Amino acid sequence: MAFEKVKEIIKDSPAFTKLTDLAAGRLGGNVLYATDDFFAEKENLIKPGRGIFITDKYTDRGKWMDGWESRRKRTPGHDWAVIQLATSGRIAGFDIDTNFFLGNHPPHASVEAIQLDDASDIVDWDALNWTEILPKSPLDPGSQNFYECKSNALYTHLRLHIYPDGGVARFRVYGEVFKNWDAVGDDEVIDLAAAINGGKAIACNDMFFSAMGNLIMPGRGVNMGDGWETKRNRTPNNRDWVILKLAHKGIIERILVDTCHFKGNYPDTCSIEGCNAGSDEEVINNHVQWTELLPKQKLSADHEHVYTGELNQGIPVTHVRLNIFPDGGVSRLRLFGRKIK
Repeated sequence: MAFEKVKEIIKDSPAFTKLTDLAAGRLGGNVLYATDDFFAEKENLIKPGRGIFITDKYTDRGKWMDGWESRRKRTPGHDWAVIQLATSGRIAGFDIDTNFFLGNHPPHASVEAIQLDDASDIVDWDALNWTEILPKSPLDPGSQNFYECKSNALYTHLRLHIYPDGGVARFRVYGEVFKNWDAVGDDEVIDLAAAINGGKAIACNDMFFSAMGNLIMPGRGVNMGDGWETKRNRTPNNRDWVILKLAHKGIIERILVDTCHFKGNYPDTCSIEGCNAGSDEEVINNHVQWTELLPKQKLSADHEHVYTGELNQGIPVTHVRLNIFPDGGVSRLRLFGRKIK
């Protein structure tokens, strides 16, 4: 099996980075164990962003770093950390980001994976039957190191090895969420857009201030940056939009539009459309027939707007388009409904 490092492109990252970060802490990922995190905590690996650098910030153990950093190893061996994915999934690629780790980055890294039903009682991680899904590969300092994953298996836990020691700012694990839809009853109401269920934000006309994928993250937004916000648009009658692929084809019965933290910059109104498409490409290229699910609704600042009776009910959809007029920010979008075949 051949592995090639994907060339880092500043403005155009590899295609797999458009998939869900299965390890993200905000989605439910967790760093369970590290052999050493003397200088910087293992939990930083799965935080949002690429990490920051504060010149004069120190701790009682040394320079404060926004990542996972082990001490200089003076004995044989190397360091590693165990990451529990937010959900079982198929992995397409990694970003082992050494941002701001320059004289202290690991020269190499590798990744192993395993599928576990329950990891709560594991004491000896070395005793597990790990599968190597990224062999020992070189890392550049202060860089996003992108690698593809060739495995098509389902995994729940990963082990990131660094050789022999050093610091990694962030570890991104991009892939497809796996959800056992056979276990979801036909009458069960579920958020069909939620990232944790497999929903994805696939296109938008603008996300100048914050990313469209924030719309379908768990919980309420923690601040104004944790939402989807477009730039100020001076064009008369402007409409900004974002398209979501549902986790499963379904019929939407209740919608929540949350403008949490958006006070002077929330959209004036919004509407939602849906379509039943065979592929994302059809939708992105607008080769579909959009049907209005929610007519234009007036929005308020920093508020959860819930719509039921306003909806056009009983329409099967695979994708939805949220329209905002004329521009602004929305923190979360919830699309509650029932799956259909």
